[in-house]
Amino acid sequence: MYAHRKVNVYKNMNISLCIVTYNNENTIERVLDSIFEFSGNSSLRVFISDNASSDNTVEKVRHKFPQVNVVCNKENKGFGFGHNSVIGLLDSDYHFIVNPDIILTNDILGEMAEYLDNNPDVVMAVPKFFFENGNEQFTPKLRPKLRFMIGGRLERYGGIFKKWRDEYTMRNAEPDSPVDVGFCSGCFIAVRTEIFKKIGGFDERYFLYNEDADITRMAQKYGRTVYAPQFHVTHLWERAYMKNIKYFFIQISSMIKYFYKWRSDGKYVGDCND
Repeated sequence: MYAHRKVNVYKNMNISLCIVTYNNENTIERVLDSIFEFSGNSSLRVFISDNASSDNTVEKVRHKFPQVNVVCNKENKGFGFGHNSVIGLLDSDYHFIVNPDIILTNDILGEMAEYLDNNPDVVMAVPKFFFENGNEQFTPKLRPKLRFMIGGRLERYGGIFKKWRDEYTMRNAEPDSPVDVGFCSGCFIAVRTEIFKKIGGFDERYFLYNEDADITRMAQKYGRTVYAPQFHVTHLWERAYMKNIKYFFIQISSMIKYFYKWRSDGKYVGDCND
C-alpha cells in the first residue's frame, strides 16, 4: 500500500535539477546516467548550466542526453551564477542543486521531494554523503566560524584542529534522524523552488565556496534547513582548496565576504555556541 502511494506522489510532483559544469566531460556522463537510471519521476527536468567549458562537456551532454536542457553561459562567473542562470526556467515544486561529481544509487530525488512535501516547515535539506569506497563523508553542518575554517585546513595535524573540524561537521553527534543545521552543503541540496526564487538564488558575489552556507542562512528566514541522514548519495569529493593554492585563496576571499555580509545578523538555527 505504501509503495503504491509513493509512486503516485512522485508522479504528481514537479521536480527540477541543475548541475553547473566547467570542463567536466570526464564526470558528467556518470552523474547523468545515475540520475536517469534511478529517477522515478517522469516529469523531472534536468538542466546543465555550463560555465564556458573549453572541453567537450556540452557536446557530450547534447549527444548522449538530448532530454537535458543545456544553458551555455558565455563566461565562468562562478558556481552561484551558474545555478542562478536557470531560475527563470524553473516551474517545479522542488529543485535540486547537484554537483557533477555526485552519483545517485537510489531514487533520492523522489524520496527527498516527498520528505519536503510531508514537512512544510522544511525549506531546504541535504542527505548523508558517502565516498565511493562506502566510508561516510563528513561535510560542514554548523555555520562557518574562523576556527572551523582553520580546522578544515589543518585537521590532518590532529589535536585542536581535528576537534574543530569534527565540531563543524557534527561528526561526534552522529545524528541518525533529521536535525536542523546551519550549513547545507552545496554538492547536493533539495530546496523548495518557490523559496529558491524568493531569495533570488545564490549570492553571486561568491565565485566559489561559502555560497552554500550563505544561501542556507537566507533560506532559514523562511523555514527550517535540515540534514536528513535517512537519504544518501555518493560524492567523489576532492577538496580542491587543499591541493591548489589558487582555490585556497578563493576560499579565503569567500570567507571574508561571508563574515562581512553577516557581521551584524542575529542568530538562526544551526549556530554553534562559543
